[in-house]
Amino acid sequence: MQKVTDLRVVSSEALPSPLEMRRLVARTDAQTELVARVRREIHEIIHGRDPRLLVVVGPCSIHDVEAGVEYAKRLAGLSRELSDRLLILMRVYFEKPRTTIGWKGLIMDPHLNETCDIPAGLKLAREFLGRVLDLGMPTATELLDPITPQYIADSISWAAIGARTVESQTHRQMASGLSMPVGFKNGTSGDLQVAVNAILAAAKPQTFLGITPEGRASAVTTAGNPDCQLVLRGGSSGTNYSSAHVNEAAALLQKQKLPPSLMVDCSHANSSKDPARQPEVLDAVLEQITAGARSIHAVMVESNLFAGAQALTQDHSQLKYGVSVTDGCIGWETTEVALRRAHAVLKARF
Repeated sequence: MQKVTDLRVVSSEALPSPLEMRRLVARTDAQTELVARVRREIHEIIHGRDPRLLVVVGPCSIHDVEAGVEYAKRLAGLSRELSDRLLILMRVYFEKPRTTIGWKGLIMDPHLNETCDIPAGLKLAREFLGRVLDLGMPTATELLDPITPQYIADSISWAAIGARTVESQTHRQMASGLSMPVGFKNGTSGDLQVAVNAILAAAKPQTFLGITPEGRASAVTTAGNPDCQLVLRGGSSGTNYSSAHVNEAAALLQKQKLPPSLMVDCSHANSSKDPARQPEVLDAVLEQITAGARSIHAVMVESNLFAGAQALTQDHSQLKYGVSVTDGCIGWETTEVALRRAHAVLKARF
């Protein structure tokens, strides 16, 4: 008989089930309580009942867990100091979307050598998340593969759907069932309507193909997610964090009777892909907030121990410690100054 399936599949390795992985690297009661508490606090921010500014800040991607833990320790201390006006979450991005090819993140390729040891990547990601949560530092990530949440969602307080996947029905359905608040980025062109459409879809009940905690294929039915934000990240048409852009985005959400909750991504097209400009974007956003902009509830900043970015080389001993291997970031000193300034500026709001 003529073979017609799996003609181009080289291998297929069974993964541990989500339940097995969650048992192998379990969450403590304290870790779970932190995740749940911060989700509740973000809910209050999105719905306008908590005046604090949600700040998602940290490396573009996690590639060195020890450097990531050092960053988390620094951020945890600063977060406690500024917590009366800022709710700070650390970016812990393990999956990286690619326009063509490139490193796909710690879960997909934990050894950074194209071996794609996904079981090891999932375990490493859960272990890292536990270390960050133990510092009292809540986490945020972008969810790219629809199976990934089954393995790590119990450790995440806020999730993003990226500009490349915001139009995907699969990701909108996934978001409708996520247990945490979700931010939808505008499209790579800068189109806001696709993100509004995504939030509309995610807010509604959905039924789709998924997997159970035991790893079996299933039909998943969700209740819908009421805690969604529109993330302004700019686009090929330019930046979109001005008051005019903010007002337009809020109006689009209100027209659909959705919470007018916006996050401004200070990186990507809003910084014209120059990471050093992120504090400048943040200052402009803070100026709008102090002028009375009520829909800006959150900001995102790409930051690492040290500024810039580096190419991922085969000789990992040549990699600079604490420097991004994906998008460029601002360094820790600049980050601390920017967040302290945000805290000071927001005094008038309290």
